Order: sequence, then C-alpha cells, then structure tokens
Amino acid sequence: MVMENPKEKVLRTQEITLNMGPQHPSTHGVYRAILTLDGETVVDVENVVGYLHRGVEKLAEDRTYTQFIPYTDRMDYLAALINEMGYVQAVEKLMGIEVPERAEYIRVIMAELQRIASHMVFVGSMALDVAGFTGWMYAFRDRERILDLFDMVAGGRLTINYMRIGGVADDLPEEFIPALRKILAELPACFDEYDGLVTGNEIFQARCKGVGVIDAETAINYGFTGPNLRACGVPFDLRKVTPYGIYDRFDFEVPVGENGDTFDRFVMRIQEMRQSVRIIEQAVRDLPEGPIMAKVPKVIKPPAGEVYHQIEGAKGILGYYIVSDGSSKPYRLHVHSPSFVNLGAFPLLARGGNIQDAVAALASIDIVLGEVDR
Repeated sequence: MVMENPKEKVLRTQEITLNMGPQHPSTHGVYRAILTLDGETVVDVENVVGYLHRGVEKLAEDRTYTQFIPYTDRMDYLAALINEMGYVQAVEKLMGIEVPERAEYIRVIMAELQRIASHMVFVGSMALDVAGFTGWMYAFRDRERILDLFDMVAGGRLTINYMRIGGVADDLPEEFIPALRKILAELPACFDEYDGLVTGNEIFQARCKGVGVIDAETAINYGFTGPNLRACGVPFDLRKVTPYGIYDRFDFEVPVGENGDTFDRFVMRIQEMRQSVRIIEQAVRDLPEGPIMAKVPKVIKPPAGEVYHQIEGAKGILGYYIVSDGSSKPYRLHVHSPSFVNLGAFPLLARGGNIQDAVAALASIDIVLGEVDR
C-alpha cells in the first residue's frame, strides 16, 4: 500500500509468516522453520523440531550396552560408523578396556570413509538446494562406491552395526584392501570434479558468498563445532586437539576458512574429504596383523560411575555421557549431537537475507534430523 507523504511516497509492507517445512525438500528432513518475512526479506526465524523424536536416549535404559549400538546408527544415519565409534569408546573408557591395534586401525579406516560419505551427501544436497542437480548426481555416484565397501565388510550400507565394545564385529575380508586402494587412488579426481562443477561455478558462488556470515566469536558462543566452526577460521579439530583412539599417529591438516559464510562452509567439506583420504592411506599402510577384539565379558557390566567421551563427528563434536549403576544396562545416557547445536544458529544466519539465502544457509550447516530430534 502506497501512503502519501509530504516529502516522499513510502512503500509500506506488512510482515507475513511463512512455514518452511516440516515436509519440504530444503529442510533436510522433518524440520519446520517459521519465517517472518518483510516481502522477500527474512526478519526472523523460529526453529521447530521434534517431528522425528524417537526417545533414543531413553531406550538405552532398557537395552544392554551392546544392544544399544544399532540405535546409534539411526541418529546421524549418514555417519553411522562415527556414531558407533563414539559410543563404544565411551563404554571402553568407563571399563578401562584396551582395544587391539588392528581393531584401532580398522576403526579409523571405517570412520574416515564414513566421514567422506557423509560429506558427499552434503556436497550433493547443497548443490541441489541451490538448483544444481548435476552436482548431486556426481556426489551420490561416488558415495555408492564407499557404501559398497561398507556392505563388503559388515553387510550394511546405511545403518551398519559394525563397531563393538572392545573392537569390531569382524575382520576385513580379503578383497577389501585392494578395492579400498583403488577407490583412494580415484577419489582426489572426484573432489576435483566437485570443485570444477560446483565450487568454481559462478552461479553457486553468487548464491553462497557473503550469505549466512558468522564470525568466530559468535560461532563459539553459539556452540558451533566441526566444519562450521573451522569455516570461521578456528582450527579446532578434536582429532588434533585431544586425539582419541590412535589419531595422534596420523599426519593430516585441519582446513580452515576465512569468511565464515555459506561458501566457506561448503569448501570445508571438500578439503576435509581430501584429508580423510590422507588419513586412510596412512592407516592402510600401517595396518598391523592381530586380533580384532579385546577380551571382554560376554555380558558387559561397567563399574558404577559416569563417563563423558567426545569425538570429531562428521558434523561437529559428538559426545556421549553415560551413567552406570553397575548393571548390564545404562542407568542414564545422553548424546551431545552437533546437528542440534548447530541448528540453533540458523535464525542468526538467515536474518537479513532473502528466502533463497535462508535455504542456502540451512544447507551449509549440514543438519540431519535423526540427530537433531533423536
């Protein structure tokens, strides 16, 4: 409505509310963002979560320590093996279990392959969110080859149930290492394709550079971790800062960005995939012979007490807090899930941009609703 003004004609608009989700392809699951809009400009965002809540942490209280392992797969279901690794290491810390060397190396190989597979979903999904369908096809094509390796080892592709308290469920089959070496040799060229097709695309850059900017101090205050924090220039990676397992034995770099924007958050994932390849190559080179399981009781009963253990997940710091009463089931279990924490900053990233910017910013923080809601 145009109002007459003695000095000028002023265009006044009325704010409207727009529900994006919970069933929307750009929300990466059943997540609802209530956008307050002034025209196309986002004035405010309200996060609405809980549509996928399954009470995973409460279910743990009625499952034995071993029975709960498959439930961890279903939180960040794009990084199942990393979820498992964090959980079994927490129980091992509580019980003082020493994991055999071969099992440690196998865990690193599988976890870093899972990190690459998760980042590939991110690359493809973000390209698709800004209308780049071809980029999605390339990333998912390459991810299938990694899922084939998971299938070869554990018989699962998405939810895998391979890690065990004290080691891993089974040794690597004879054909695994040759297949892995072949993929490792070809992955750098795949990453170059992503850079040429997506990262270097001028439309993609126009949609992402300067969008959803957050500085390092604010990111830390919001609890950002993982690639989202490193995109702000903070070189914080638990694999380097407080190494768990055998990560202190590997030579790799921690990529960091400069601008803390949507574009830098995208670039972080591609650079981190390159570093994961580097870690896996060293793990394959040094993989020792030997047992894959420690000598643990058939019925796991940690001593009464509590433990908190955190690892560098695909989306940030993944932590497990376990309280034991000495029985075969956790008395309490709580998960610090990076997707939930990172999502808290989305309103800040979206304010002041337009609707299309909000879609790109949400894609760049890489959430999985199975982990947000649990």
